[in-house]
Amino acid sequence: MVMRQDQMFPDGAAVVIGGSGGIGRAICESFARAGTDVAFTYRSNCAAAREISAVVESAGRRSLALKLDLTDRPGCRQVIDKIAEDFGRIHTLVLAAGADISMCYAADVEPEEWDHTIAGDLTGFFNILKPTIPHLRRGGGSVLAMTSAGLVRHPQKDTLSVVPKAGIEALIRGIAREEGRHGIRANAVALGVIDTGLFKRLSDRVTPQFIEAMKRNTALRRFGTAQEAADAALFLASSKAAFITGQSLRLDGGYSV
Repeated sequence: MVMRQDQMFPDGAAVVIGGSGGIGRAICESFARAGTDVAFTYRSNCAAAREISAVVESAGRRSLALKLDLTDRPGCRQVIDKIAEDFGRIHTLVLAAGADISMCYAADVEPEEWDHTIAGDLTGFFNILKPTIPHLRRGGGSVLAMTSAGLVRHPQKDTLSVVPKAGIEALIRGIAREEGRHGIRANAVALGVIDTGLFKRLSDRVTPQFIEAMKRNTALRRFGTAQEAADAALFLASSKAAFITGQSLRLDGGYSV
């Protein structure tokens, strides 16, 4: 299908996994304003899902909210097949979900939490990616994962976040290399501290001094916003980045410099 020069996405839907979180919500809203229908998943926050659907529809786009646990492999396939059936095509998959983890040193991570986090983050991404790829192959498309700038500069006590994101980025590069011949691009946005969602919950578990030290370690001396993360996601997923694949964009305010 030929796209107009001003068209950022083809017909069909963008799928946002974790759309009810702070970053996920901003991504859903930005994609809708850019002119694409949006299907998104949420884990348990039904009220937030209804709000996001209303915002997407107020932008003149169709919306579909589906409850999903990424560890449910058959459920992942059912969700993707339903979205493809309802919208006719899936052109984008965005992973914006993240685990609510303990902040502790790597040596203190409990095996049970390790298993739970890897299953939800890394294996969860595989669970949703695998049924999506055949749909993307039908007309090309984009895969995007929100990962961590901690892959470049390791933040203390953040191992449970960084390790699964490393696996996700490896999988992104594999998809970029292997699926490019089908017109599929795959990229990542490696996030520094974004002042929303998971960070607001994690900030309750550390001292104010720890928070200030994190800011001082960032070249711009501030944290990022959900909209800034969404802007980066929108660019990489859209036709504006049609010749970009296999890349990880650091959105960290200079934390990794």
